[in-house]
Amino acid sequence: MALYLEHFGLIEPPFRITPHPDFFFDGADRGATLEGLMYAILHDEGIVKLSGEIGSGKTTLCRVLMERLPDEVETVFLANPSYSRTEILHAIAEELGRPASDDPAAPALRDLQAQLIELYASGRRVVVMIDEAHAMPEETLEQVRLLSNLESSRHKLLQIVLFGQPELDEALAKTSMRQLKDRITHSFRTRPLAVDEVSKYVSFRMRAAGYKGPEVFSKAAIAAIARASSGLTRRINVLCDKSLLAAFAANAHEVTPRQVRAAVADSDFAPVAGRKPRAARALAAAALLASGAIAGAAVFYWLDRSGNAPAAATTIAPSPARPVATPAPITPPPAASSAQAQAPAAEATAVVPQAPALGPAQVAEKPAAQFLVPEQLRRLSGYVPGGNRLLREQLGAAREKLLSEPDNSFSIELFLTENSDPARTERFLLRARELVPLSEVYVIPVAAGGRYQIRVVYGSFPSREAAAEAAKRLPPKYQKAFRFELRSFAELRASI
Repeated sequence: MALYLEHFGLIEPPFRITPHPDFFFDGADRGATLEGLMYAILHDEGIVKLSGEIGSGKTTLCRVLMERLPDEVETVFLANPSYSRTEILHAIAEELGRPASDDPAAPALRDLQAQLIELYASGRRVVVMIDEAHAMPEETLEQVRLLSNLESSRHKLLQIVLFGQPELDEALAKTSMRQLKDRITHSFRTRPLAVDEVSKYVSFRMRAAGYKGPEVFSKAAIAAIARASSGLTRRINVLCDKSLLAAFAANAHEVTPRQVRAAVADSDFAPVAGRKPRAARALAAAALLASGAIAGAAVFYWLDRSGNAPAAATTIAPSPARPVATPAPITPPPAASSAQAQAPAAEATAVVPQAPALGPAQVAEKPAAQFLVPEQLRRLSGYVPGGNRLLREQLGAAREKLLSEPDNSFSIELFLTENSDPARTERFLLRARELVPLSEVYVIPVAAGGRYQIRVVYGSFPSREAAAEAAKRLPPKYQKAFRFELRSFAELRASI
């Protein structure tokens, strides 16, 4: 038992690094990702993939998913990535209650299929969750693909969820793995936490462990933890645990940067792939500013660090003013076929705010043709909705709104996601129309970094205050699943 429990009034250690469903933090995409995983599993969506850095919370998500699936779902958890293609079949059969065969040459796949048919006939469904899938041999991954082919006349006999580090994405990108990759219908990714999300995460863990007083970790301490941990939850847990111990040793009831520095000095974290050291980032930033000065012009964009995917929180974060500027030309890419984020399924019903009609004071101050330049119109047209009717309609509605709405009008951003798969956005719209007037839902494709992101906003309002009030009346399901951002139409247009 941690020495500081009584000192801080805790019932149990708040920052254990072992997965614990009671300490599942559903902010920062985690809640939305969990809902997305459950939806994919319960709707026979084929193979599902979740990737993320070491310590970003993949195994915790897996454990919570296993706990929350309905009773009729049989879950098989495989944590050994070194199985051969025959061993993995025997392992699944054993987990489902069938004794292992003494004959290594036994027709394992046929036997497993017969077992799955029996379970299906009794009203059971089977989900196999494979952890550390990035370390699996290629031949075993190929066996996973063959397993995904087992089905009845109407349903899959086996659902498969792959959990792995970013190396899993690299392995699936190989030509030899293209057949398996094509069978992955949903792809999710656990991203690092931003500073404000680290603060909410730490506070949540403390209170889940029984703490009832004012915040123990100061804002400066949280910022130091966020930097040192790179936003990875396992590292956050390690640093918070050591910081609390340092505060206890000093007989202090608040964690300050001093205790965090001691915790960091006592930890030896490996560099996070794809992240430059702080000094290198500073030099890169200086070089960028210098080149901008030489060119004689620079455009600064305020970047929202949590804008890559919906985050589960209910606060309305004010968005800083952004200069209206035409982004540099970018070649529109084809719509991506896999995703890193998932809009959660909508199931509840609620009375929702209606976007007010514009009065004379809100009439556009400039001709519609000037609201969007040709390059922005080209980018909007570059996103292809395919045969998805609702998506095509809401893209058209968004275009008309962007061409007519005054710069100082506001909308409520529900989420911004890197998942630009048209079929998935269509499924979100199908669920959304049960909760809100679909005529007020606008889908805006945003060309970024050589590919598209999808921004979904709700309504148009004459002021930030009116939008904030309307956001409070959105369905409880949305209040829980999304972190609303208030965006001016000037800002929405500038981001295209």
